[in-house]
Amino acid sequence: MAAILAFAGSNSSTSINFKLVKYTVSLVQDHDIQTLNMAVYPFPMYSEDYERENGFSNSLVELKEDINNSSGLILSVNEHNGNPSAYFKNVLDWLSRLDRNFLEGTKVLLMSTSGGKRGAQGALGVVEGMLPRFGAEVVSTFSLPSFHDTFSDQGILDEALKTEHQKALKVFLDSLNQ
Repeated sequence: MAAILAFAGSNSSTSINFKLVKYTVSLVQDHDIQTLNMAVYPFPMYSEDYERENGFSNSLVELKEDINNSSGLILSVNEHNGNPSAYFKNVLDWLSRLDRNFLEGTKVLLMSTSGGKRGAQGALGVVEGMLPRFGAEVVSTFSLPSFHDTFSDQGILDEALKTEHQKALKVFLDSLNQ
């Protein structure tokens, strides 16, 4: 049984990416999962001046400890103008100041969704390229397009997308058992 940390890269109280994370977590059995709602983690915009004057917040240190105590991450990133949100990039900036390799040895299921037909693939691609710089191994990815048409309270509605999601999740979970 592996320890898994699950969260969305969004600080929105109505995050569709967090809904996708919660759905994904509901499909996992026999693992110890901690789900974080990043809407309750307000981080100031990173700057060297702020860090020098204030240091690191307790919530940042706790987030890093939660990551360090996990074998895997289930992460879904939101997209603003074709890129990851400023909030998520800021979280990565802060975490990398605590420890450049804060994801060392961590396996990641990286997902994204949006209301549009591309399913936040721009943000997913950028983050997929970024996470290995911090030591992560992105073992599988999944993008859900047209969230409001393809997802409901019961989960993914489109059978082909549902199958693709299940395959990505299986690859991730299998990687934790190796």
